[in-house]
Amino acid sequence: MAMDDQRERRMSTGMSDVVLGCVMPYILDPRDRDAVSLVCRRWYELDALTRKHVTIALCYTTTPDRLRSRFGYLESLKLKGKPRAAMFNLIPEDWGGYVTPWVRAISESFQCLRSLHFRRMIVKDPDLELLARSRGRELETLKIDKCSGFSTDGLLHIGRFCRNLRTLFLEESSINDKDGEWLHELAVNNSVLETLNFYMTDLAKVKFEDLALIARNCRSLVSVKISDCEILDLVDFFRAADSLEEFCGGSFNEQPDKYSAISLPQRLCRLGLTYLGNNEIPIVFPLANLLKKLDLLYALLNTEDHCTLIQRCPNLEELETRNVIGDRGLEVLAQSCKRLKRLRIERGDDEQGMEDEEGVVSQRGLIALAQGCLELEYLAVYVSDITNSSLECIGTYSKNLCDFRLVLLDREERITDLPLDNGVRALLMGCEKLRRFALYLRPGGLTDRGLEYIGQYSQNIRWMLLGYVGESDQGLLKFSRGCPSLQKLEMRGCCFSEHALANAVMQLTSLRYLWVQGYRASATAPGRDLLAMARPFWNIELIPSRRVMVPDQLGEALMVEHPAHILAYYSLAGQRTDFPDTVIPLDPEALIPS
Repeated sequence: MAMDDQRERRMSTGMSDVVLGCVMPYILDPRDRDAVSLVCRRWYELDALTRKHVTIALCYTTTPDRLRSRFGYLESLKLKGKPRAAMFNLIPEDWGGYVTPWVRAISESFQCLRSLHFRRMIVKDPDLELLARSRGRELETLKIDKCSGFSTDGLLHIGRFCRNLRTLFLEESSINDKDGEWLHELAVNNSVLETLNFYMTDLAKVKFEDLALIARNCRSLVSVKISDCEILDLVDFFRAADSLEEFCGGSFNEQPDKYSAISLPQRLCRLGLTYLGNNEIPIVFPLANLLKKLDLLYALLNTEDHCTLIQRCPNLEELETRNVIGDRGLEVLAQSCKRLKRLRIERGDDEQGMEDEEGVVSQRGLIALAQGCLELEYLAVYVSDITNSSLECIGTYSKNLCDFRLVLLDREERITDLPLDNGVRALLMGCEKLRRFALYLRPGGLTDRGLEYIGQYSQNIRWMLLGYVGESDQGLLKFSRGCPSLQKLEMRGCCFSEHALANAVMQLTSLRYLWVQGYRASATAPGRDLLAMARPFWNIELIPSRRVMVPDQLGEALMVEHPAHILAYYSLAGQRTDFPDTVIPLDPEALIPS
């Protein structure tokens, strides 16, 4: 009987268990894995046994127990908490995303786990202590990415017990800096560290002697990104870190003539120096020909300085900067850096941009970039002006583009060429590899016809952010008839009603996650018209409008109104229970009149 069952199983799958067991570990794409696991029960079991990595895009979509029962042999876990809007202070701080239940499960199970990545979550010191004491020997990678709620007391346990860490990543986390003892513990106890990152944090009490000790003890150290510190204090660190390939942080606060003592490691090919001015640029020149990545987001360079530095970096593949680079800087980039793959241009200081008339990015720079950098895969840019022809140019030349994000700044009142319907259509038709797409405009920037084009030509796009686009509910409904692969949709400042949003969600068959800020609420009761999208496993949360204090350009507090939010997502865990006062769970039964 057993032999008959085995023969039937082999016939039904068309592949023996031995062959399938050899093939399964080489299927790495999560979508391919999902498809394989649906073929039959045996393939589902083999997927569970051989899956090494899982990403949970929202921590409330499942539970630790479900993950443990489904994938008991994980080696790597990435867990995301708060919505992406939290990075821009749009989500209340107490929204949720606590890591505690996950750490408890990890400490008790998942014996094969070697890598952990927490992103936008609330992490407490006891969480880090429990993690360090229970998994410290096995843990090789720990990333606490854009998280909050913990201090250097928690990091002290990580440095003391996690002696096999190869990667410690804390970038942009909000950390209470009590002392620098955590780094000393890490320096004394670890000899295998390869990546240390506490870039863009408030960790300022570290001792530079400990950084030098880490460099001497960890001969495989290849990447170090630190918080602000005087670069002259790192002379011993740079001397010891002869294997270093990436460095970010430091700052230039002394007189320029003192920096001649600095000698950067000769293997550096990824570099980011804060408060770098034109007087300090020569420190980079000896390495410029080797640089593959350059981070100038926090440098103090004007357009001319950008041109001077960039033209010396012919092998540059990734650049991050601000729009002070200007159109002329992009033209130099297009001429000098033919291998460029990733470009991120953030919004700079408006006052600085007004002082430097060249410090704006427009269609002129984008056209030069598209024609000159044919290997471009990622482009995120804040522009002061834009035309349909520049978007058409990107669609014509940037055939490798996988991720495109454009924000139209509101500083310039007169825009050359709106709406951008035809340009967006040409870009989407030409860039067939696009998987991520963001378009943040202003009223009148894209009509309903343009929204329809986005839906029609976004065959493979999985994540999308739309801001101030469309004219009416009809545009949204036409958009939702397309986008067959769209899993995550975020929208801001749009004119759509609750009813149209609910109908659009029902038509977007692959959608798993929706975030909307700014919409037309139901005239009768907030959230009532959203019931049209209510269904099993679909959670809906409302965040009412609120007044918050934000700093203005002069650093003074300014009261602004944040419109209401809608957050909806699939969840196998059911409705979450840790709602703060700032969030209203939308319960369909509660809105049905008796």
